Amino acid sequence: MTLTRFSLAQFRSWSRLDLDLDGRPVAVFGPNGSGKTNILEAVSMLAPGRGLRAAPASEQARQGLDAGWRIRAAIGDHAVETVALPGQPRSVAVDDKPVAQTALGRLLRILWLVPAMDRLWSDPPEARRRFLDRVTLSLFPDHADLALAYDKAMRERNRLLRDQVGDGGWYRALEAQMAEAGAALTRNRQAALTAIMAAQEGGDFPAATLALLPGEGRADDPEAGSIAGRLAAMRPRDMAAGRTLTGPHRADLGAHWGPQDMPAALSSTGEQKALLLSLILANARALAGQPVVLLLDEVAAHLDADRRAALYDRIAALPAQSLLTGTGAELFAAFGPRARRLSATKTGGVSQAVETAG
Repeated sequence: MTLTRFSLAQFRSWSRLDLDLDGRPVAVFGPNGSGKTNILEAVSMLAPGRGLRAAPASEQARQGLDAGWRIRAAIGDHAVETVALPGQPRSVAVDDKPVAQTALGRLLRILWLVPAMDRLWSDPPEARRRFLDRVTLSLFPDHADLALAYDKAMRERNRLLRDQVGDGGWYRALEAQMAEAGAALTRNRQAALTAIMAAQEGGDFPAATLALLPGEGRADDPEAGSIAGRLAAMRPRDMAAGRTLTGPHRADLGAHWGPQDMPAALSSTGEQKALLLSLILANARALAGQPVVLLLDEVAAHLDADRRAALYDRIAALPAQSLLTGTGAELFAAFGPRARRLSATKTGGVSQAVETAG
């Protein structure tokens, strides 16, 4: 299955956009504010969750309109539609049948890299954990259901903690649910890191040694019994804090690369960007045989001409549909005829795109 057609209506700055995709990378260029990133965000709504900007659906409709938005796509033999109407949660349908958002993760694997992620290695652990879970979800579609189960049980446990409930029976039941889901989350995360490291190629984009760093204590042990035991032992401290302080929801992602075993956080800006690209490319390669869409926003930032050319060679070799953005057509010259190009402009607050020659 591949993404062969994509259309949007009333999304962000776009009143309408229709794209027929032929497998070649699509490079969207234009001045800042022309709506380039909005295209990538719309495509990212074909994945579970809030997309690459993590914005509520109510904020994604065209400014000044109160009609919601709609995105349609052809993914292999399936017709997919996701709609957000005013005052209603986003709905998803596959072949005209309503489905849960998690079903999208089984149809299409969408990976993205946006400028905000350039700070990944200096951001708080939460940002790296979100990145790791998106990678893991692409490889293990059940990861979203496990995360929902874990979070639901943890919210209930946190409510008991805030209310100073002392009945151990209530806690044991919820901690057993957290332990079962948390152990599976941890196994998925570790398996994802193993797959990504095996798919790295090095060269212009360094291969890294990745590690799942546990949260406080040893609650990230992939054995449910260990997680449950730690949660039980931490109840007094958690009750004082009014929330759960240990567990897989506190995990972090560590990365070291090169012969000096350099921590990612201590690398230069360009090296950090190259490392992120290495992980995204490895993620796409690890998904060989699956339908993959790669979204790279302002990808040329912090890359010199040689490294841009090396990146485009690797993107063109991927068995994935790729969409990239940049401010000028010259940034994509190294693609040559291997990529399609769209020139984006905005007039009167409405974005438009015209395909141009390579």
